[in-house]
Amino acid sequence: MARKMILTAVLVPLGAAGARKLSERIERKRGANRLTRMLRQGADTAQTVFGRKKRSRFGFR
Repeated sequence: MARKMILTAVLVPLGAAGARKLSERIERKRGANRLTRMLRQGADTAQTVFGRKKRSRFGFR
């Protein structure tokens, strides 16, 4: 059980970061599209469900 939690704590943030990087590269090359938007939203969702909560810009929330 601890092993599963450790893997989740490490792999999910790495996967989310990888998805964001991939999204940025595709956007630079081809421009924004549905795929890049979905990659970024998926990374944000995985990050908030399994990892750190997304911080608001000004700290009001």
